[in-house]
Amino acid sequence: MSTTHKTMRVYHRYLGFFLAGIMAVYAISGIVLIFRDTDFLKKEKIIEAKLSPNLSAEDLGRAIKIRDLKVQSEKDDTVAFAQGIYNKSTGVARYTVKSLPKVIEKLTQLHKANTKQPLFYLNIFFGVSLLFFVISSFWMFMPKTTIFKKGLYFTLAGIVLTLVLLFIR
Repeated sequence: MSTTHKTMRVYHRYLGFFLAGIMAVYAISGIVLIFRDTDFLKKEKIIEAKLSPNLSAEDLGRAIKIRDLKVQSEKDDTVAFAQGIYNKSTGVARYTVKSLPKVIEKLTQLHKANTKQPLFYLNIFFGVSLLFFVISSFWMFMPKTTIFKKGLYFTLAGIVLTLVLLFIR
C-alpha cells in the first residue's frame, strides 16, 4: 500500500469518527425540517403585542412576522386574520404562533445558517469535510479490485438518483 493510500485511510477514519456526531445532529435536524410546513412537534403560543395603530395588512404582517397575512374580516376598529386579531385604534395585536421547542429550533438553524451567523463556519467545515470524505473514500480499496469497481457503480447510482429526485416533480 502506498503512503498516500495509507494516509488517506487514516485521515478518512479519524475524520469519520469526529464527524459522526455532527452528522447525527444534521440528520435529526434535517428530518425535522422536512416537516416544517406541518404542525409536527410545534406548540401554540399566544402573543399580545403593542404595535402602531392603523397599520395596513401588509405592515401588520411585517410587524408580527407573519408572511402573506390575509385579513379575514374587518369590523370597526378590529382586523381579524387566521392567527388572531388586531385593534386598529389601540394597536394591540393578539395572535397565536406555532413554534418548535427551543432545542429543536436551534437544531434547525444548522441548515438555515447564513454568512451573518457563527454557524456558517461549522457549515463550511462540514461541507468541506464531506467533500473530503467523498474523495478519500476512493482510497479505501485498491482500484483494480472488484469492490472498488462495484463502488463506482454505486457512486454513479447515487448521483443519478439524486439528479432524478431533484429534477422530477
